[in-house]
Amino acid sequence: MRRFFSFVVLTLILALSSTVLAASEKVQNDDRTITRLPNGLTVYIIKDARFPLVATRLYVRTGSANEKPEQAGISHLLEHMVFKGTEHRPKGQVARDVEALGGYLNAATSFDKTWYMTDMPAAHWRTGMDVVKEMAFQPSLDPKELESEKDVVISELEGDQDSPMSRLFESLQTSALQNTVYGRPIIGFKDTIRAVTAEDLRAYVRHWYQPQNMLLLVAGDVEPQAVLAYSQKLFGGLTNSGDLAEAQPISLADASGGPRVEVIHGPWNKVYMGMAFPVPGLRDLRSVDLDILCYLLGGDGTSDLYRKFKYEKQMVDNISMGNMSLARAGLVYLSAQLDVDKVEPFWRELTKDMAALKAGQFKPEAIARARFNLEDNMDRAGETLNGLASWLGTVQFELGGEQAEMNLRFAQRNVDTAQLAQALEQWINPRQARVRVLAPEGAKLPDLEAILQQNWPGLDGDHAQKARAMKAGEREVLQLGAGRTLILLPDATIPYVAIDMMLPGGNAMLKPAQQGLAGLTARALTTGSGKLDAQAMERFFADRAAAIDASAGLQSFALSITGPARFNADYFSMLTEVLRSPRFEEKEIRREADSMKAAIRQRADRPTSFLFSRLNGLLFPGGQPYGYDGLGSVETLDRLTNKDVRAFWQEQMGQPWVLSVAGDFDREAVVAFARSLPAPKTDIPAPGAPTWGQDKKLDLHLPGRNQAHVLQVFKAVPATHADAPALMLLQSVLSGQSGLLFSQMRDVEGLGYTVTAFYRSMPEAGMMAFYIGTTPDKVEQAQKGFAKIIGDIMTKPLPVPLLEAGANRLLGAYYRDRQSLGSRAADAASDALLGRPFDFERQLIEKAAKLTPAQVLEVAKKYLGEANAYDLILLP
Repeated sequence: MRRFFSFVVLTLILALSSTVLAASEKVQNDDRTITRLPNGLTVYIIKDARFPLVATRLYVRTGSANEKPEQAGISHLLEHMVFKGTEHRPKGQVARDVEALGGYLNAATSFDKTWYMTDMPAAHWRTGMDVVKEMAFQPSLDPKELESEKDVVISELEGDQDSPMSRLFESLQTSALQNTVYGRPIIGFKDTIRAVTAEDLRAYVRHWYQPQNMLLLVAGDVEPQAVLAYSQKLFGGLTNSGDLAEAQPISLADASGGPRVEVIHGPWNKVYMGMAFPVPGLRDLRSVDLDILCYLLGGDGTSDLYRKFKYEKQMVDNISMGNMSLARAGLVYLSAQLDVDKVEPFWRELTKDMAALKAGQFKPEAIARARFNLEDNMDRAGETLNGLASWLGTVQFELGGEQAEMNLRFAQRNVDTAQLAQALEQWINPRQARVRVLAPEGAKLPDLEAILQQNWPGLDGDHAQKARAMKAGEREVLQLGAGRTLILLPDATIPYVAIDMMLPGGNAMLKPAQQGLAGLTARALTTGSGKLDAQAMERFFADRAAAIDASAGLQSFALSITGPARFNADYFSMLTEVLRSPRFEEKEIRREADSMKAAIRQRADRPTSFLFSRLNGLLFPGGQPYGYDGLGSVETLDRLTNKDVRAFWQEQMGQPWVLSVAGDFDREAVVAFARSLPAPKTDIPAPGAPTWGQDKKLDLHLPGRNQAHVLQVFKAVPATHADAPALMLLQSVLSGQSGLLFSQMRDVEGLGYTVTAFYRSMPEAGMMAFYIGTTPDKVEQAQKGFAKIIGDIMTKPLPVPLLEAGANRLLGAYYRDRQSLGSRAADAASDALLGRPFDFERQLIEKAAKLTPAQVLEVAKKYLGEANAYDLILLP
């Protein structure tokens, strides 16, 4: 009775909160202001002065669920087309205007909404608003550009089909929700994309892109009154073209369609299995029960399915479970990756476990942990401006406002065993399930449908029908002596902390035959320490909504912890144990080695990963650390033992260290903790500058794929070299939506969905690279495209405005990338470890901003010649 009462009352409150807002012109709460303009546009202004940035989001309440079947994909295609020019800005000018000021521009389409976004330096917030308004209301929609962009979208569609996880999820979604408005992929189909005309797009805009159907959100270092005044100036004169029909409820009783179990064979090395169920949508508070249920079953390393099938029985490489809540329906989905020979035992046990699943098996402390971690996800969104804008946009635009968020949090904190039992009975029903499996060509799988029917027949009759119905301080650096450095970055804006410890070493400490050992040690380091075994350590961090991670780099080793600040003492105690008393149990090392071997095999299922995994070995051959594969090889991993890991860790832990702590903490406690840590014993020499390889070409093949991948790399220099600022500036000018590569090879020639350039700096080396994903018949044209652009920038100086825009983009990206506490802590530790000054990258950007066209031309000539080039091509 209590559950029914709470659901009805909370739903009523949620509805009332929306009604109150609709009747009110302005609602203000501290630094948040919500205003509804006379034309119906809702303007949400959030003052947040932590960073010199402003995030602007324009949400439109339309997506793939609003499309006619014959126009499937039109929402996404329109989102693409707004980048092809507006009434006031020709093709490419939108991106140039934003990126020239150091801003970031993007857009996205989902099932129920489309949104346009800019992240701008605070001084240019008006430009961010101008741009999203023009994109939504004044796209040029040129028919010729439309035909070109259709090729790009279809290339994107084909690229998604090359990714097994993307293809698996699409298959689950389109089958479990087949008989609903969510039964089509967001991107549409080739024939429906081809059929869309410019007039179709204009009609779609007229119908859905109305002020009454939109939310404008502006968050950051702004004055709310100025933003509101500018919003009224920009948007106040817009009118609505007509009434919009209320979205109709969806019946979930017969949402699923097609065969219950379907196996799809393809060019994969692993089996990718998924199971999905149609469930209630976002505003139905019963979806909160499903959030908790999914977390308990497959949300983290403490969850039941992960613990049994990944950790204990080692049947899968990975397994997870989630609840995707859409406006009018939802999708609970389970996914797993595993080897062919483990499919039958896994499927038999999984189906038996699902049939026997009872809410009473979840311990109260596990339910509390799930509630705490899910709420922490909402809280942690506020760490970055982008996260804050995204979360509050979702709250206002999709949930219904602040009161609705309060209702959601209340419901989540009060989920109990009875509600979980009701969720299981109502929604986790095998008769509504849809199972999709991607398997390697020729793989023989058992009769999955028969096993499902035998082990989990589900409910019949009335039971089945019932189931269907349903603020920052100053940086401080302390040299503690004996190779110990402590960096303090206080920021009490949110109650979180990030701890990052970094040491020299990593792969640089290995012999060629030991490749993978540093990475294996990093993985094994967090699988138990002192009295805590792997599962106890998982629970320790999950109980605190915290995380621990270790990683091995080219010549560094890092250990980090992030979490709510109220548990700081626990983190420091655990970090000490991890450093001094790692368990390194042989069974855990074998599990982690198996995970690394699975990752090696899965590369072939991810073409770009496969391509880039071969890069370092080509550039730096002969067994030098810069050419190592961080995952090692299957053979090496099979040889490595507990003894090898312990020996490596003993040497690694003896190195000098840097400890960086960012966030909300007690200074004296941190200093005392740092002084208590083990003192370094040795100091290994750095590996020195690598020797570049003599072979300049590598041809690779992955049969059965749609796309080709072209990568051209030029030998360059590290970030400490005087030419590094110019290389960074060249990367910025070349990449991005307004960059030379994108604007020519994608916008004009339509050669591929993804084309970019990047400058990669390592401690003693660097590279400039050009990449495009294209179709096999356009590889030669893509190579000529690279050659043409490179030739141009090596023969004539780039215009000053272009360089200025590139410098602004670098600075804007710098600030965006350093919003989170973890990124700030890691950045400070890395600079200190490598002997670089604080804010080293920002200093490089400042130097880049002062370069002349002649200086940039000289650097381009020095590094982008054919003699420095290495070519990697991956073909189907």
